[in-house]
Amino acid sequence: MGTKDDFRGVGYWNETLVASAARTTTGNTGNIFGYGAATSLRVLLDVSAASGTTPSLTVLVEDSFDGGTNWNTIGTFAAKTAVSREAINITTPFSELIRVSWTITGTTPSFTFSVNTIARTR
Repeated sequence: MGTKDDFRGVGYWNETLVASAARTTTGNTGNIFGYGAATSLRVLLDVSAASGTTPSLTVLVEDSFDGGTNWNTIGTFAAKTAVSREAINITTPFSELIRVSWTITGTTPSFTFSVNTIARTR
């Protein structure tokens, strides 16, 4: 598969933002560059396992216009407590720099999940 630059002007490209893995703590992807050519994102959350007492997972898509110092929420998934899938569309203006962040709460919570995107170019 090519890089994001290879697909600019073609129409669409897809990318795994968060690879499927079991997670027990709050975290984020860190900076993901290359989204300045996109006009919209379809972001897919796939929760394939959930365990613990009252576990909850909240996943956000964020962007930063200042190189990662400050983050703005551009997309929010509904809180997840069990196996599920959800897709959101992001059409508001966003920057070249995005990330995915997640908050995991509950007693001994564990979630296996992935986040993928399909980006539409300008």
